[in-house]
Formats: sequence, structure tokens, C-alpha cells
Amino acid sequence: MNKQDLITVVAEAGDLPKAKAGDVVDAVFEAITKSLKKKQEVRLVGFGTFSTSKRKAGKGRNPRTGEEIKIPASITVRFKAGKGLKEAVN
Repeated sequence: MNKQDLITVVAEAGDLPKAKAGDVVDAVFEAITKSLKKKQEVRLVGFGTFSTSKRKAGKGRNPRTGEEIKIPASITVRFKAGKGLKEAVN
């Protein structure tokens, strides 16, 4: 499923025009993104939790040349599936 498929499902479930459903989906994504930028956890009960974590700097190798490279520290996004989502998938 891609974003357009999700918009179609939301439009049908909410009896909304696709343009309005697109605005709703975009607003949800934007709210999640803003919270994660502030290092806040986004917990959707029954679905899952989005959070951020720090990744330490490290060393790696260029697979083509074998040259050692530095990998800078970064912040990554994590998702942990909730009980409801796990049960629905299994």
C-alpha cells in the first residue's frame, strides 16, 4: 500500500472526498513528524509507538574500494508495533 492507496481507504471509510482525505493523511504524518523532531514519543494505543534514538558515530568500509570511512552520529526513528497490530497480523 502506498500513500495514494491509504488516501483512498480513508476517503471511503470517512465518506470524504479524496482531496479532503489527502489533507487528513498529510496532517497525521505532519503531526507525527513534528513530535519526533521534538524528541517526543508518539504512542497510538493498539497500533504502535514511534520514537527516536541516538545512533553513535562509527567506522565502516566502502564496499567498492575497501576504504575505511567515518559514519557520523545520527538520530533514527524507531517503531514498535502494539499488541493490537501484532495480533491482527498474526
